[in-house]
Amino acid sequence: MDAHSEEITVEQAAEDFAAEVARWREVRGMSKRALALAMGFDPSYVSHVESGRHKPTEEFARLADEHLNAGKAIWRRWCDYEQARTRSRRQTTAPPAQRRPEQPYATGSALVVEHDAAYLTYDGHSYRLTMRRLLRNTGDEPVTRYLIRISVDRYPGDPEQSNAHYRVHPLTWDELDLTATCRGEIMRWQAKHDRDAFKEVWLLFDNEHGRFPLYPGESVWIEYAYTVGDDKWGNWFQRAVRLPTEQLEVQLAFPAALDPVVWGTETSMTAEASPLRTPPVRSDNGELRQFTWMTTTPALHARYRLEWRFRARPEHNTEQGDFR
Repeated sequence: MDAHSEEITVEQAAEDFAAEVARWREVRGMSKRALALAMGFDPSYVSHVESGRHKPTEEFARLADEHLNAGKAIWRRWCDYEQARTRSRRQTTAPPAQRRPEQPYATGSALVVEHDAAYLTYDGHSYRLTMRRLLRNTGDEPVTRYLIRISVDRYPGDPEQSNAHYRVHPLTWDELDLTATCRGEIMRWQAKHDRDAFKEVWLLFDNEHGRFPLYPGESVWIEYAYTVGDDKWGNWFQRAVRLPTEQLEVQLAFPAALDPVVWGTETSMTAEASPLRTPPVRSDNGELRQFTWMTTTPALHARYRLEWRFRARPEHNTEQGDFR
């Protein structure tokens, strides 16, 4: 049992459940609407659960775990929620407090990603991802924080094995070594969700020296980076378009000695997975083999997945994972 499930509040347990559903839905490449319809619910129901407007139910937990092939991970969060509710009823007869839906950004703000560039390197033992995003605030209120997600799935074909693996070998903040900068300033960060294989983090537009909000009409580059060992991350990388984006670019750099090959697929809210419309472009640079892929004005909620195989190290090609 996860340590955090012992004494968490009902509100925390509900938020944990919502985060687990969101994690597996993202990993499986399903929109909220598609998942709701697959489970036989109203099209907006999953959105309401993830935002906290609807409480978790046993039926929803069972169906979500089944349709997302989550290996009982969602069901365990439901059990944690039920345990928290039982403790709460024992302690008080008052109804549990409702969790207010959290607005990702300030009311009146509207972020657009002018350029999204991912650079992923592998040294034979660990992956280091560097994300650079040019953000523009098209709203009328300053933006003071930006939400990022880190999600891994070591054995996507066997979710129970994957979940068991992360319970023994969870992602840790120390190994991630998360760093973030904006305008040459270090950005503070705060953990929003901290799970064995899933992290949500607020990057803050401030540090100990002052604040530097993104004001209406302004554009600014932010950069963040983190590391995951190949024992927790396998051979695929997924980009999900969560904000209006003008240009999306992914570059992968692997040791040439591993003889890597790369391919990819794309999905949307209305389409099944299909091959990328344009192939990743290969270039050799000394001991590195690089693959670059880009697209312009991708559809909102589209997901692009690049996968690879190391032909010179076949024993590592059967174990895969997910990272964003």
